[in-house]
Amino acid sequence: MPNPKGSPGETDLLPRTGKKDPIALKPADGNFFIYLAAFVGSWTIYVLWAYPQVQALGEETFSYAFASLAIRLVLWVLPVLLMVRIDDAAEPLRTLGLIENASRGLLIGLGLAAIMLAIAFLRFGWPRDIGTHVTWNGILGTSLGIGFFEEIPFRGYVLQKLWKRMNFWLANILTSLIFVSVHLPGWFLLQRFMPSLALNVFLIGFVLGLLFRYSRSLWSCIIVHDVNNFISGVLFPGR
Repeated sequence: MPNPKGSPGETDLLPRTGKKDPIALKPADGNFFIYLAAFVGSWTIYVLWAYPQVQALGEETFSYAFASLAIRLVLWVLPVLLMVRIDDAAEPLRTLGLIENASRGLLIGLGLAAIMLAIAFLRFGWPRDIGTHVTWNGILGTSLGIGFFEEIPFRGYVLQKLWKRMNFWLANILTSLIFVSVHLPGWFLLQRFMPSLALNVFLIGFVLGLLFRYSRSLWSCIIVHDVNNFISGVLFPGR
C-alpha cells in the first residue's frame, strides 16, 4: 500500500488543483517490474556477450571509457527517464531528486566526501603508484560517471518506486539486493566474485539509500558513490 503522509511523492494531486503532481511517482506496479526485469536482463546480456568486445579496446583507453559510459547511458539512464516521463507522467529530473534540495545534497555530499578522504588517508597513508591507476576510465568512469549512472536507476527510481509500495526499510533492502544482483554477471565474468564483496556492495547501497532519504537529494548519493569508487579504485585499489 502507498506510504503514509509525509513520505516523498505522498500524493498524486496538487492541493486544490486536481492536477497530477509533476514530481509524484506511482507505486511499483506491473510496468515497473517489467522494466526491472528488462533492465537486469539487458545488462546481463551486455556483460556476458558484448562487454568482452568493449574490453578489447583496452581498459586504460579513452575509447573504452567513452564506450562504457555510452552503454550505461543507453541501458541505465534513458529507460528510467522514459519510464518516469511516460509511465509516471512526471518530470524526470525533479522526480529523480536532481533539482529540489540540490544545494543541500551537494553540501552534504561534499562534506561526507571530505570525511571519507580524510579517513582513507589516515588509514592507508599517502597513495602509492597512483599514476598507474589514473586512466581515462579511472577518472571518467570509476570516479565521475559511475555514481551518476548508477544512482539514477537505483536510489533515484527503484528505491522511490518500491518506497511508494512498502515501508522505507524494506524498500531499501530490496533495492540494495537488486544493486548487488546487477554486479554479479561482471564479477563472475571477471572471476572476482567473493561473498565479502557482495556484502560490501549491499551495505554501500543501503547506506546510499539512507543518505537519499535524509538529504532529499540524489546529488549527495552521486558524490559519495563517486568518492567511494575513487578511493577504492584509484587511490587505494585492493585495500
